[in-house]
Amino acid sequence: MFFSTWVSVCYDEFEMANNQQKLFDTDPAPWEVDDAGEQLVATIVLPIGPSGAYDYMVPERLRDQAKAGRRVRVPLGRTNRSVVGYCVRVETRDVGSQQLKQIRGVVDATTLLSPTMLRLTKWMAEHYLVSWGQILEAVVPTAVRTQAGTRQVIFLSVLPEVAARLDQLKLSSKQEQVIKLLADSSHPLSQPHVANSVGCTDAPIRALRKKGLLQATTRRVQHAVPEEQRITSQADLKLNADQRPALKAILQALDRQKHETVLVHGITGSGKTEVYIQAIRHVVGFGRQAIVLVPEISLTPQTQRRFRARFNHVAVLHSHMSHVERHWQWGRIARGEVEVVVGARSAVFAPTPHLGLIVLDEEHDASFKQESPPRYHARDVALHRAAMEGIPLVLGSATPSLESWHQATEGKFQLITMPRRVLDLPLPDVHVVDLRIEQADRRSRGALSRRLSQAVESALKEEGQVILLLNRRGFSTHIQCYACGTVIHCPNCDIALTHHRHGEKAVCHYCDHVDDAPLNCPECGTPGIRYSGLGTQRLEAEVRARFPTARCLRMDSDAMKKHGSHEKALARFRDGDVQILVGTQMIAKGLDFPNVTLVGVVNADTALHFPDFRAAERTFQLVTQVAGRTGRGEKGGRVLVQTYSPDHIAIRTAAQHDFETFATHELAARRTYCYPPWSTMIRLVVRADSATLAQQSATYLGQNIGAQIESHHINARLLGPSPAPLAKLRGKYRFHLLLHGSNHQELGDVVSRIKIQWKPPSGVQWIVDIDPLDML
Repeated sequence: MFFSTWVSVCYDEFEMANNQQKLFDTDPAPWEVDDAGEQLVATIVLPIGPSGAYDYMVPERLRDQAKAGRRVRVPLGRTNRSVVGYCVRVETRDVGSQQLKQIRGVVDATTLLSPTMLRLTKWMAEHYLVSWGQILEAVVPTAVRTQAGTRQVIFLSVLPEVAARLDQLKLSSKQEQVIKLLADSSHPLSQPHVANSVGCTDAPIRALRKKGLLQATTRRVQHAVPEEQRITSQADLKLNADQRPALKAILQALDRQKHETVLVHGITGSGKTEVYIQAIRHVVGFGRQAIVLVPEISLTPQTQRRFRARFNHVAVLHSHMSHVERHWQWGRIARGEVEVVVGARSAVFAPTPHLGLIVLDEEHDASFKQESPPRYHARDVALHRAAMEGIPLVLGSATPSLESWHQATEGKFQLITMPRRVLDLPLPDVHVVDLRIEQADRRSRGALSRRLSQAVESALKEEGQVILLLNRRGFSTHIQCYACGTVIHCPNCDIALTHHRHGEKAVCHYCDHVDDAPLNCPECGTPGIRYSGLGTQRLEAEVRARFPTARCLRMDSDAMKKHGSHEKALARFRDGDVQILVGTQMIAKGLDFPNVTLVGVVNADTALHFPDFRAAERTFQLVTQVAGRTGRGEKGGRVLVQTYSPDHIAIRTAAQHDFETFATHELAARRTYCYPPWSTMIRLVVRADSATLAQQSATYLGQNIGAQIESHHINARLLGPSPAPLAKLRGKYRFHLLLHGSNHQELGDVVSRIKIQWKPPSGVQWIVDIDPLDML
């Protein structure tokens, strides 16, 4: 069992050392050192401060408690201040004349991290070039480390020698009742429970404790968390001719009892989820557990209900949970009470003691990559965890990432295709609307072309529902003076501010800077400002004006700020209370509403021409995914894609539902320029308050990397330094470098040596992003 139930924990506040050399730079006090020779030694990793692993002696009194995977308190530095670290190994060995400090205490009653998770976190630290302690701190949630939702409770019991002479004691009536209750109990009882059962105050209990007749221990107990509402159980669905072979292939991988990676390429609506569920049922039947990873945006009540209707014990992990809820779920999982864990990125670390299968749905989704330290990718972590556990990993998507597709076509992953929808429903017809022609027509005004506007009107007349996708928030994306041409920029970022109609604000979507929307130009003072560009707020206003009788709802991160608002919005749409759903990419995935008969992509070019080699892939995925939201019912459906680039390969192939042609074309282009998956990539970003300082530091960094490549004869290519596409962000000027090569280990060694050797100037920060997804 890898998780502690609840134990009283008290540890000191601490400061971490700034210099790793100070850790053992003074001899411990004589009473802290055992005799030389064979000793029990614990290897400790600190979450912050000095990197690396350090050895401490385990005193006799802690031998039964100090175990790998638990946190311990240890003395650090000259002052031996108390700090908390993770024990990653305990072994008996000959330390010779080496003098080691002793562990002062053990924080956790039982183990937080299994041996497999310790190996996995060590691999992550080496692969992503961050400290092991930082990885461990990310893997064990804050809610678990702080024991959220627990409180200290006094538990009482009768000493054996007291129980033997109960009839000899002279006690008051209430004291006798307390003693008898505790003597008859097979386990200690909490003090409030005893007082309530006997009907007394704490006074008789305190008197008994003062006489030495009761034994009191203090433990932490978990607050009760309301159970999820039970959902009516559903039987497994009958599989079609595509689903049966897919399930058979996964079951064969499970029965071989070894690690395999299976890529399920199934078009939208092909029934991939039902295949996952029946495979998981096979796993659960053998007493094992399964982890299902989905994009955060897909953790809708619809997804949760689907699993809870098929399994008795499901834990759902997502970012909107409270610390108390997360701690409660973590405990249930670790005790083996949960059959299926459904969660977003961090659920890959769920402490399942009997893991049998990992499923990663919508494996292409960028939300599986964490963009803050430690910058791991849940897909790669899942792959390594599955390999270490010796279990299969199932990846599923209608639009697989080109990295996974390449692995499958090379034979490293098993490829399963599901080319048809369930019940043989046809894929929707996709029509491309050339906005260049629309703009040339003076009768065409607004965000909706005449063709899309007519299609919406037709869908509403037929009592169908409509989804309109625009991946831009706000009302106007461009605020500019029509007289002098000044564009209103964020003072902290090299980005134009976006006009939000609510409150008449100008907002930066990167640093959240907010100004009042200007009435006059701040440069020339000209009254009147031109608000141009299209955001979801403006689109919503236009839709309401054009279709005043239709009920319209906007879903974006501005409208869905309140807890539960996302779920309520989707419930209204599912129940038919909303006819037109306007939103960003959060409405492009995970929605299964049979009455949606029209999907409109208002502008498919929003990310198509970004300075990012994945721009075409992301556009193809977004258009394909949102197109898949329609045509799932008897009424059928169609899709209209508005674009200024109708001949672009991503638009053309998405309109034809032709992933393979797109993948073949895009992979060939990437091979030409040596982009992933044909190479491994590391992005280095240098930032500082001064553009000159950032550039000089980035140049120095690039020169050092170049020298490393040359001196170690590494087959690699360094691009940059150059200003990042977002050259100023949150008040910092940014320059970046891209390191390409065929051997990840060699590239990692280069950057590791630089991290040890180079101490950046004061005010300069730099980050290392392994296998980056965000190139801006």
